[in-house]
Amino acid sequence: MDVKHAIKFMLISTLAFACMNALVKHLVHFSAFQIVFFRSAGSLVFTFSFLFKNKIPVLGNQKKLLILRGLVGATSMILFFMSTKYLPIGTAVSLRYMAPIFAGVFAVYFLKEKIAPLQWLFFIMAFIGVLVLKGFDVDLKGIGLILVFISALFSGLVYILISKIGKNDHPVVVVNYFMIIATVLGAVLSINNWTNPKGIEWLQLSGLGVFGYLGQVYMTKAFQIASTNQVAPLKYLEVVFTLFFGVLLFSEVYTLISLLGITLIITGLTFNALYKSKKID
Repeated sequence: MDVKHAIKFMLISTLAFACMNALVKHLVHFSAFQIVFFRSAGSLVFTFSFLFKNKIPVLGNQKKLLILRGLVGATSMILFFMSTKYLPIGTAVSLRYMAPIFAGVFAVYFLKEKIAPLQWLFFIMAFIGVLVLKGFDVDLKGIGLILVFISALFSGLVYILISKIGKNDHPVVVVNYFMIIATVLGAVLSINNWTNPKGIEWLQLSGLGVFGYLGQVYMTKAFQIASTNQVAPLKYLEVVFTLFFGVLLFSEVYTLISLLGITLIITGLTFNALYKSKKID
């Protein structure tokens, strides 16, 4: 396994996703479905171009798994974008990264993995972080929390499905299925909530596809060439980048208590990934 290349890919992925998150927050006046449509349709330009140029079969080898990964990923993305209308962008991203906990539970049933007692301690630490966020941040809306938690659950399933797909399909094929399904869902669901973009908004909406494509492809590459547990902790750098953009661009305010909650979440999940990586090594 090429861990160094996987780490580099994850760094590129997290920065790209953070830029996409910033655009999503900026375009909050558009419906989540419309944002999903532009984010996905924009990425399709890159995925189809890459596949045709390199003469890679578009349909892939594991069609059922690829379709399922696309449906699960699209559902997670829609719910996450919906949650950003109710939560600070940094908080929404932090809570969505509860996904590894759900992934760990799913792995017990689908991948026959075991969760060690120490891992449960790390999961509890992350949950305490959530309770700190909700208990002391009165601005957090319940509907936003529900949406982002369900999004995290589906995101956890994505980890399992990507692991199942492994190297049997090219990463761009995996992303292409995801984007096709998300584009169709976004288009259908936004018909009755369509807002015509004006001026620079066209460029900003197009940017969703560019950054989303880069983030998705490099994340998929990383997970395909190295163990999930070796690269997963780096995924949380997206939270750091997004928090920075939230403060700098949207004047979001994070109290010491809210930062403590976010830190507990990320620390607990990072320790879990490092523990699993050490066991494998």
